[in-house]
Amino acid sequence: MKTFVRILLGIDALAALVVVYFFFVGLADGSVSSFNGALWFALLAGVAAIVGGGWALQSSGRRGLAAAVLLILALPAVAYALFIALIVVTQPRWN
Repeated sequence: MKTFVRILLGIDALAALVVVYFFFVGLADGSVSSFNGALWFALLAGVAAIVGGGWALQSSGRRGLAAAVLLILALPAVAYALFIALIVVTQPRWN
């Protein structure tokens, strides 16, 4: 179970890096503005809460609960990565 939680934590950390990357790119090109700043704050706070909460629960020995919290972000991230891999491998025609 300890290895599974670490894998989930790694997946969540990668997903958090992607979110932070797009946030900074949005700041640079002006698409993150005061109009949608609250949405970005909620998104960044949610990702931080999931990663930080999962890490804190794992550190306190509650690995089952930590896995449940980390799966909230890890499942969509893995599903999207598999979708992208499928698109790259099959090279579908979109027309």
